[in-house]
Amino acid sequence: MRLRHLRLNRRRFVALTGASGAAALMPAVTRAAPPTVSLNGRAFGTDWFVSLPSSTDTAGLQALVETLLEELDLAFSPWRTNAVLARFNAGGKREMAVTAEIADVTASALSIARDSDGHFDPTVGPLVARWGFGPITSGATPARGWQTLGAGNGHLARSEPSVTVDLCGIAKGHALDRIVGLLHDAGCDDFLVSLGGELAARGRHPAGRSWAVGVEDPRPLATGIAAVLRLEGFAVATSGDRANGYDIGSRRYSHIIDPVTHEPVESSLASVSVLMRSAREADGWATALMAAGIAGPELARRRGITALFLFRAGDGLREVATGDLERFRG
Repeated sequence: MRLRHLRLNRRRFVALTGASGAAALMPAVTRAAPPTVSLNGRAFGTDWFVSLPSSTDTAGLQALVETLLEELDLAFSPWRTNAVLARFNAGGKREMAVTAEIADVTASALSIARDSDGHFDPTVGPLVARWGFGPITSGATPARGWQTLGAGNGHLARSEPSVTVDLCGIAKGHALDRIVGLLHDAGCDDFLVSLGGELAARGRHPAGRSWAVGVEDPRPLATGIAAVLRLEGFAVATSGDRANGYDIGSRRYSHIIDPVTHEPVESSLASVSVLMRSAREADGWATALMAAGIAGPELARRRGITALFLFRAGDGLREVATGDLERFRG
């Protein structure tokens, strides 16, 4: 497995079941719960794990997950020169044949770009690199660059040969959905999956309750959990500036680029967590809403998105919830 590529560790979650810190956060529940068994490894430059009831037959599952993640890395990584998207970016061709899966994920990214009024833009890779966060050092990002792309019928196309495609804002969620599908096909009904901190759950914890996860406090020097959420057949993805960001003076520079200003998003928004059935959709929308900054909650309300926004407010945090968030409160 390649450990450095994709660097999709943009979302930071702490799982309260199957991860370190659980006993401190939910001691009574954790001690009384029936045991679980975990699979874990490294992929996309981050950690992954699967938590299952201890009665699960896990023979062969580790290898299946590792093989799947290696295949996806080879398709979507902008870090690997032999990856499909990296070859498209470097080739300068207006059109290139790709797998149906790559075309589908790209089409999903373009759909989110349209529905988010361009706050999600998969052509910002050169800008991400310019600010010190990514590998796509050549190419251009024109205004509303996503409109120069097309995907379908096993092809990627662009009207401007200098435009590149960076799906880091959605590919990890897609990989999470694929792991969920793999586990279902293997006969697993109850599990929690984490990939770089994004999570998806199906069924129930062995104790009979929902799988519970904690949203990490997004402030760089803070410790602890800002909120607890219950996942019942849903996925949750978080975008924020804690892990991939730096401070110069009084400004926090985020890896999330504003496609309008071509600069890191500058706002009081520290993180946004999105809950959806599809991890891929949650991943893309978390990026879009973070890029929208203070306009994020209104965009989420217009699109009917369930999300938790955490804004910096002096020495504390201000919480804004949209959609059906109360349903998921722990």
